[in-house]
Order: sequence, then C-alpha cells, then structure tokens
Amino acid sequence: MVQIPPAVARYFEAAIYLPMLLIVLEKDYMLLEQGEFKLKGPYLHLVQKTSEQIAKDLKKAKAYLREHDLSVVRMGRDDLFTEYQFRYVRTTVVRRYSNIRLRNQSEKLLKFYLYQAVKTVD
Repeated sequence: MVQIPPAVARYFEAAIYLPMLLIVLEKDYMLLEQGEFKLKGPYLHLVQKTSEQIAKDLKKAKAYLREHDLSVVRMGRDDLFTEYQFRYVRTTVVRRYSNIRLRNQSEKLLKFYLYQAVKTVD
C-alpha cells in the first residue's frame, strides 16, 4: 500500500475540508443577514474575512494538487463514513473518513480561521 507523505496529505485534506468550511460560512452569512442583530456589520465582516482567507488557502491547495498531478474525489457517503479517492504517484488510494471526524475537524479548522480573521480585522 502506498503511504502518502504528511506534506502531501495536508493538501489532500485541504481539498476536503476547505470547501466544506466555505459552504458553512456561506449559509451562516445568509442567516446573519436575516437575523435580528442590532449590529450585523461586525459579524458579517468577520465571516467575510474568514471566507476570503479560506478561499485563498483552497486556491493554493488546488494549485499544488494541479502542479503535482494529484487529485481527490469524493466517492461515496453513508451515515457513518465518507470515502475519498486520492490519486498519488500514478496510484489510487482510497480512504474512509468518519463523518464525526469530518465534522469535528471542520469545526476545529473553522475556529482557527475565525481566530486568524479576528487578529487581522481592520
């Protein structure tokens, strides 16, 4: 079995998690716009800055995958697991991720990106 180096696995996982985060933030942004907050601006700005940084990082990850002729494809999903296929060095590697792990890791990454956005707010 081919072992994917951690440096490369990082880009594969970015291609999995970052699109999820963008979807979550897009939905949250719409909810914030419709919400009954007295001061919506700071929340909307924070979500927007976070989304922009995630989009930049996703673009970098996709460029890396393209440059190195790598790819990741979501194969299937059930109640417990989601299966991804990684193409690496002319080999296909299939990995199953627990949906709970995907959610928890997404939440962890979202906290990281929100914290980064708070530090750089204008």
